[in-house]
Amino acid sequence: MTIIDLRCRPAYLHDFFGATPGSPEFETARWLNRRVGTRGDDAHFTCSLTQEGFLAEIHDAGLARAVVVGRHTPFQHLPNDRIHEIVSGHAELVGIGSVDPVIQGERAAIEEIERAVSQLGFKGIDIEPGFGAPPRHPDDRVYWPIYERLQELDIPLFLMTGPTTPDPRFNDPSGVAVAAAAFPRLKIGVYHGSWPRVQEIIGVAFRHANVHLIPDMYLFQPGQEAYVKAANSFLADQFLFGSSYPFRPIRQSIDDYAAAGFRDDVLERVFSTNAIRLLNL
Repeated sequence: MTIIDLRCRPAYLHDFFGATPGSPEFETARWLNRRVGTRGDDAHFTCSLTQEGFLAEIHDAGLARAVVVGRHTPFQHLPNDRIHEIVSGHAELVGIGSVDPVIQGERAAIEEIERAVSQLGFKGIDIEPGFGAPPRHPDDRVYWPIYERLQELDIPLFLMTGPTTPDPRFNDPSGVAVAAAAFPRLKIGVYHGSWPRVQEIIGVAFRHANVHLIPDMYLFQPGQEAYVKAANSFLADQFLFGSSYPFRPIRQSIDDYAAAGFRDDVLERVFSTNAIRLLNL
């Protein structure tokens, strides 16, 4: 079966991903692996401390494509040019860029989106409102021009959600609903699936067909049954696979998704068909 991983980054990209063995961040990456159910070596991600090692991990897992996601927040910046360096020349790698209109300014952020798409060949743009300074909700009007331009370009928006949001109040899925209603042709991917607010984000995706859930490593936490039940019914075309590597092994995550209870026809959509459509591959 063709498998596309919607959230996959090499360890060498940043200390946050375990780039420096022995550092506090490295130990945090090991801790998070244990927390989300990694079996075996919790430092398995050291295999991707080089580009060659990262590509070997992707090939060994049997991925057709791996999506490398950028980030632009006041606390961590993974520049678009750096993401391009990683994915350039590798057909199996897909780049997702990032902007922050608060940091960059509206015009500069829009220009960066246009450059990321037309020059760097990126297939989406990531925004992380809850990690801003101050934190914001996805329906904050500062993001409206960004959403409008992405909708015009038919480029998907990816939102970072989940329990790592410094203030959990900014993991409220209601802002996603407001943005989805305001921009009905904007395809929205919700990383981490707004876990642990599972029922709420499922309700948002029920109402808005342009909202796509990517729970990645949080599929394996309490709430899995609700995600799977929704995907097996009305969310079959709005649910996608992500390993969240290096915080979970790719191959193990594939096997665990396959065993989670998705119907066979739905699993094919989760693993590839929905990603092909969302990313315009």
